[in-house]
Amino acid sequence: MTEPKTHGPAATPHTARKPARDGKGNATIYDIAKVAGVNPSTVSRALSKPGRVSAKTQKLIEDAAAELNYQVNPFARALPTGRTNTFGLIVADITNPTFFDIIRGAQTTGTLRDYTLVLAESAESAATELTAARRMMTTADGLILASPRMDDDDIRALARDKPVVVINREVEGMPCVIPDVRKGIGEAVRSLAANGHKKMAFVAGPARSWMSARRWEGVQAACEWSRLEAVRVESTKPTVDGGRQVARDVLATNATAVLTYNDLLAIGLMQELQAGGMAVPDQISIVGFDDIFGADFTTPPLTTVRSPLGECGAGAATWLLDLLQGKGEPDGTLRVETELVLRGSSGRLLGST
Repeated sequence: MTEPKTHGPAATPHTARKPARDGKGNATIYDIAKVAGVNPSTVSRALSKPGRVSAKTQKLIEDAAAELNYQVNPFARALPTGRTNTFGLIVADITNPTFFDIIRGAQTTGTLRDYTLVLAESAESAATELTAARRMMTTADGLILASPRMDDDDIRALARDKPVVVINREVEGMPCVIPDVRKGIGEAVRSLAANGHKKMAFVAGPARSWMSARRWEGVQAACEWSRLEAVRVESTKPTVDGGRQVARDVLATNATAVLTYNDLLAIGLMQELQAGGMAVPDQISIVGFDDIFGADFTTPPLTTVRSPLGECGAGAATWLLDLLQGKGEPDGTLRVETELVLRGSSGRLLGST
């Protein structure tokens, strides 16, 4: 065990201390060793595995590290362990509020387990997503893909290197966290049928969206059960502007009720229809999906199918970190329930009995 050096005036802790590297960067163990008057190897042991040096030396080193504002470099720490205590999360669109709670749920879970979240977006591009994932995998310990657009084979290839968990998509042989749309969509369609609607339109999301296809399947099944006619309308992008652009196509279907792929589409659609003189919900009912922040800020407030997005983010992060610690199943599906949130944008069709 190496104790503080006693030879030479420069070794006295009280006379050697000065700001770390003159503000040029993060202090190193060599800076701490110089201030504390010990060997760099002693600093390394004290910071990496407390208890391997005496309590007096430990306190001396910790005080020097605090004075120098020393921060652990996760990549340097990874050299002996192979771990950086970071995990990646890639979302399809960072500006979409749908992902806010997913990010928060994953971040909160990671913090509780001493992991740092690294975030990236694909901008709805499979190629961009794959590039970002490959770069992240060189440093992060594992990866969460939220609403991925890349092929299943690419996702499985990533998982051969490090653990990967998928949200909003089911990939065979992979751990996946998925909102079960059947309950929420069923409640929405039954509510519309009870309010006199006979035909509804589904405004679809991106062509590569696995979840958009599942929601359309859910709409078809629920409409068949409730004896409503269902028609699909394509959108150009899953945004407020995309909702505005699809308004004419929705009106052309003669549907009196609409369920959209997400809340942003619903908000844009409602704004455009209202600007054209349509009364919501008297002439047309609009139902969104996800219950994002701000869904109740519209006039009227938006009826929507709520997805437990925070639960998805937390569940995916828990699964990933368990895998990193050698726990949990390497594949399977965690399903979380959706539910209808009734607000003012849906209701009885004017003139229906």
